[in-house]
Amino acid sequence: MEPELKIEFTIITGLSGAGKSHAMAAFEDAGFFCIDNLPPQMIPAAGDLFSLEGSKVQRVAVVSDVRGGQYFEEIDGCLNELDSKGISYRLLYMEASDEVLLRRFKETRRPHPLAPTGDIPEGIRHERKMLFALKSRADWVIDTSDLNIHELRADIVKDVVPEGSGEFIVNFVSFGFKYGTPLDADLVFDVRFLPNPHFEPELKPLSGLDKAVSNYVVRTKVIKEFFEKLTALLDYLLPHYVAEGKSSLVIGIGCTGGRHRSVAIAEWLAKHYRAGKYSYNVITRHRDLGKD
Repeated sequence: MEPELKIEFTIITGLSGAGKSHAMAAFEDAGFFCIDNLPPQMIPAAGDLFSLEGSKVQRVAVVSDVRGGQYFEEIDGCLNELDSKGISYRLLYMEASDEVLLRRFKETRRPHPLAPTGDIPEGIRHERKMLFALKSRADWVIDTSDLNIHELRADIVKDVVPEGSGEFIVNFVSFGFKYGTPLDADLVFDVRFLPNPHFEPELKPLSGLDKAVSNYVVRTKVIKEFFEKLTALLDYLLPHYVAEGKSSLVIGIGCTGGRHRSVAIAEWLAKHYRAGKYSYNVITRHRDLGKD
């Protein structure tokens, strides 16, 4: 039987430690209704529920993985049930190298769900073998071995969240010029002309996320004029990018090290464009925040 209402239904699965929780956060930021650790047997029921006429939820993302224990073994049949009901879905599979997964488990000191005795390498091998067939059904496979949290979320937004299915995405990315400009930036603005908190002993160990640093950066007279001119430019450009059919825009904000000024300015801009008069989905990413 065909569902009453077409929904965007994404199922996130893959190896433990590959970043599924961060992927779900990216979907949540994009306006999806998200459910973590959903047993496979409940996936068809969720599809039925959100497909009912009158449902206010039209964008759904669920995470289902080996944390479900013996219930997870039935996921293949549950996906077949969705197919038989005519409920369309997309499957996102996440993985990473054995070495990276092992390092992540050691860093977090959390046990692998398939290694109750603490043999993490064996748990990883068992899970990889267990999920081999499921990976072949995936619409997307993302290897997170070389991605940090911010890069992963940016990739999810860029490649997985459906184009045209939500608001225009504006991604403000802070960075340090000494580490190079972001390769994915559409626009880049240099804020190295602003006073540098790096040279203030009490501010140096802080970042642009701290109020003291933010207040220091925005206290000058020049910053008010800069904000006025920059927001006027963006107010002019963003609607044109939307009209041209782009689904997202990456705006780089750069200072020397990517820790103080660029972070504070990116956060200010994000707060400004999250205001009620705009209809953008605003995301921030601080690429080099932890490098100094």
